Amino acid sequence: MTIPVKLMSATEDRSVRFHQVHTEDLGRVRVRKYCEAEDREVSAAEIGKGYEVSKDTLVAVTDEELEQMPLPTAKAIEIVAFVPAASIDPVRLSGDSYFLQYDGQVAAKPYVLIAQALARNTKVAVAKLAWHGRERLVLLRVRDGALVAHVLKWDDEVRDPSELAPKEAKVNDSEIDEVLQLIDSMTTDDISGYQDEYGQALEPVLEAKAEGHQPPKPSTEDEEPGGKVVDLMAALQESVRNAQAARGEDAGRAEVHEMPKKTATTRKTAGKAPAKKTAKKKPAAKKPGRGQRGA
Repeated sequence: MTIPVKLMSATEDRSVRFHQVHTEDLGRVRVRKYCEAEDREVSAAEIGKGYEVSKDTLVAVTDEELEQMPLPTAKAIEIVAFVPAASIDPVRLSGDSYFLQYDGQVAAKPYVLIAQALARNTKVAVAKLAWHGRERLVLLRVRDGALVAHVLKWDDEVRDPSELAPKEAKVNDSEIDEVLQLIDSMTTDDISGYQDEYGQALEPVLEAKAEGHQPPKPSTEDEEPGGKVVDLMAALQESVRNAQAARGEDAGRAEVHEMPKKTATTRKTAGKAPAKKTAKKKPAAKKPGRGQRGA
């Protein structure tokens, strides 16, 4: 079954963009492309692709040669399998997402057919397509009746994290229970209310600079010096109380657990206040151009 579709970016990049400038006179700093062999600047029309066979040998590869490669995914999105959605490791998601818009009335019925079939179960489609000079693996799912393609990393592009987790750290059941209580108190079904606080804080700074004024000084009321060693259980209990208060719940009195006896190393850090946590947002996805595809 072939479904003519148009590939469209599913996201918009709202991040603030800065230019590189010469700090002394604010002159724009630009990147110029030079040919090493002729020692001169070259135009975009003179620039092509070259593959490094060895340290001193390059071979030219043209766009026409790449387009003529005998790949079934060159002009189509080829569905290769259906898998449970829960089986896809989120680390494989590259951040690039695209809506698939049906192209022409002949594509409407098969498009709706596969979209509704996917919406009625917990499976997603895994497909392959050629995109931006290479073949990509993508996940196809349904969002509000529309098909969405999420670009996936290949197996060999995902690093092995087995050596990253600390092996010497030990936690007990009481600490895990506190974290579970914190998770429950912070659980929500809607994350639409979160905003880009960095971008909002940057606006008055840019406005002041544009008007020739000094930017407003940051507030230091809530700042605490970092690097403090904390009582982990006390910090977890405080986090639970804060989360419950933020949701308008009665936090009550948090359960106090008996802490291990102090040692020579813990006496030096007793009574320290818990350090604050901050969350860091992910960068927005890139916005590529539009292309013609068939699913």
